[in-house]
Amino acid sequence: MNRKTLVLPAVVGLLAPVLAACGGTDSGSDGKAAIVVGTTDQFVATEDNPAPLDPAIGYEAGVWNVLRQTVQTLTHVPRGGGQPVPEAARSCTFTDRENESYRCKLRSGLTFADGTPVTADDVKYSINRVIDIKSDSGPVGLLTNIDTIETSGDDEVIFHLKTPDATFPYKLATPAAGIVQKSKYPARSPRNGFQVDGSGPYTMKPEVRNDQVVKVVFTRNPRYKGDLNVLNDKVELDLFPDAKAMGKALDAQKIDMMTRTMSPGQAQQMLERPKDGIELTEMPGLAISYLAFDTTDPAVKSKAVRQAIAQVVDRGQIAGQVYGATAEPLYSLIPSSITGHTNSFYNKYGEPSSTKAAAILQAAGIRTPVKFTLHYTTDHYGPATATEFKALKKQLNATGLFDVDVKGTPWAKYRPAQKRGDYAVYGMGWFPDFPDPDNYTAPFLDRNNFLNSPYRSALAQNTLIPQSRREEDRASAAKTFQKLQDIVAADVPVLPIWQGKQYVASRDGLTGVEWSINSSADLQLWELGRSAV
Repeated sequence: MNRKTLVLPAVVGLLAPVLAACGGTDSGSDGKAAIVVGTTDQFVATEDNPAPLDPAIGYEAGVWNVLRQTVQTLTHVPRGGGQPVPEAARSCTFTDRENESYRCKLRSGLTFADGTPVTADDVKYSINRVIDIKSDSGPVGLLTNIDTIETSGDDEVIFHLKTPDATFPYKLATPAAGIVQKSKYPARSPRNGFQVDGSGPYTMKPEVRNDQVVKVVFTRNPRYKGDLNVLNDKVELDLFPDAKAMGKALDAQKIDMMTRTMSPGQAQQMLERPKDGIELTEMPGLAISYLAFDTTDPAVKSKAVRQAIAQVVDRGQIAGQVYGATAEPLYSLIPSSITGHTNSFYNKYGEPSSTKAAAILQAAGIRTPVKFTLHYTTDHYGPATATEFKALKKQLNATGLFDVDVKGTPWAKYRPAQKRGDYAVYGMGWFPDFPDPDNYTAPFLDRNNFLNSPYRSALAQNTLIPQSRREEDRASAAKTFQKLQDIVAADVPVLPIWQGKQYVASRDGLTGVEWSINSSADLQLWELGRSAV
């Protein structure tokens, strides 16, 4: 997901001036005030990433939450979850028993927001564009199993896959498969800047200062034809530098809802001492936080070093003392609420033990203390990240087996450095692209993996991942996913730490809050409305 790089309760932080949310004074087309949603997401154009909101480039939860409002996909996951259903399409289905050929027919009269017809050729163009651009930080990995795309007339598109993939309908529901216009999105290069155009439920207008977005205004698209029911005319997404500033805006009635993201302290305070006029809503969360390793770096190249770290880290202490009620320990890449989950790390390592860690290092002939730096991003996953990494440092150094330092870096520099392989050990987070165990394993273990990791498992890539995708009944793939989780626990290319819960705070009178964010942390602004006075 680097969709999929965000985690609750820590999320994208926005380096933007603290703006008083003025959306409450703007009016929608019905004369009612616009709904104002606060976020700490960051959308910044840099030399490394001049096109952060291009569907071929953007692969972060915050970016996708802008794209989902504006760029239509053939399918979408319905309210409450479940199998994807048609969205821009009127029908979609596999046409073979092997799940290798997938056919969709578009809705009649479908147009982009400017009135230009949407055709099957636009769908083919849009998806081939992502594959051709092949951004190293983009979502191309979701689409690389496509062999060819065939069109029939203006309304039918057929995807021929290289290998069977029962998860393909989910992938078509992501912004990676968003339908864009040829006239506005070049075939082999990104569309720079922040404007997004499509056929989705809203049009959007970004307000930009110093190459970063400070507000996005979403206006209902009168030409939208799809499966979504839009319950408002205008929503403003106001961006704040941190959760504290966003919380003050909610208290001052300058925003209607505080979403990505509340700090653990804010959620805990609202749980213990509710505020008049403000409702705290807990939603299922599938976000995870983990350490990742450059398995070619001398400090952690030995599997024994990574195993010893896994043997020492106390997840319960991190979750309980740093995040409180907003997180719980995680012993697998696959969260406990996802089919196929197994506690592979706990099964292998049990409770934290410096004695066992010392034995692992001694058996491998590793001299101690092992010295390295734990890297984390200062502005992407919330203020608790620094506290988490100080706690990790303390846990590791207390054993005498490690000599660990910590270093924080802003996300705009952190992500490019991580992809280059500058960090031996670093912290990341993950929001799933779709709620399936495949999306917690393939992005980390398959070719073109999200982390640009040098780690390779031939068994995972060549056998287990393809085998898991053949099972249309996802529960039938549980044993395969258990093997994948066991490989991760044994080789430790990544080390899961915690999984998060989602909390949203909103003011009285706002409706649809419980549907406005799904378990994958997808923002669904069309669900929001106002109660009748």
